[in-house]
Amino acid sequence: MSERRSGEGQPDKTLALLWRNHSNSTADESVDRKRGAGRRPSLNVDDVVQAGIQLADDQGLAAASMGGLAKELGVGTMTLYTYVPSKDELLDLMVDQVLGERELPGPGEPRPEDWREQVELYSRQTRAMFQRHLWLSQVSTIRPPVGPGMLAGREYLLSALLGLGLGALETNTAALAITTYVDSAASLEAESQLVERATGQSNDAWWYERNDLWETYFDVDRHPAMTTIWHADGYQSSTREAAADSYRYGLDRLLDGIENTAL
Repeated sequence: MSERRSGEGQPDKTLALLWRNHSNSTADESVDRKRGAGRRPSLNVDDVVQAGIQLADDQGLAAASMGGLAKELGVGTMTLYTYVPSKDELLDLMVDQVLGERELPGPGEPRPEDWREQVELYSRQTRAMFQRHLWLSQVSTIRPPVGPGMLAGREYLLSALLGLGLGALETNTAALAITTYVDSAASLEAESQLVERATGQSNDAWWYERNDLWETYFDVDRHPAMTTIWHADGYQSSTREAAADSYRYGLDRLLDGIENTAL
């Protein structure tokens, strides 16, 4: 499965579109000027972004091309470019839109009292987001879309950690560590679902087909640790159960470490 990267669009155009509903000068006004006075628009940027997300959800990320999206919306491809300059800006808009779907309390809004419960809420909402939009696992956000959806997630995690008594740098580092862990694990979980859907084969079935590895090729002398775990029944879980258990273990230990640092 090919991977695409966010943050590849033109900065000025991307920022204007990402923040189109959060400023006095909207991107939609610019679009209206491009089309010319007197022509009543049949679409707006929100329509285009939502249609792109729906296409990617239903048919995969590749389906949400400018041509495919124009066909879905019943407009010419050149018309679509008057709303979104290119596929790069479109991808940023789609990613930030789904990031903003997470129900994370903003400043002054009710939230769990315990900081760990606040992180757990981020974890649940992020994993659920990736499950709704499996194509997110095919998007590298090393250079993220710097829109309201992305910033809302950053603000929420920082606010959850502020009361721990960590320094400013440690607070930011801890929040980034949580983001890295949760988002990466959620992406891998979604990618696993995509692979199973694309191949029609479960991951457990894939491993079962390769059972000859253990009978014919596995050398116990070269893999003593794996052999010890095997004899102690450490490999009894299904691939999905193992992934869930390792995620829970890792998040708990990460939060334990942050809490111990704050003591």
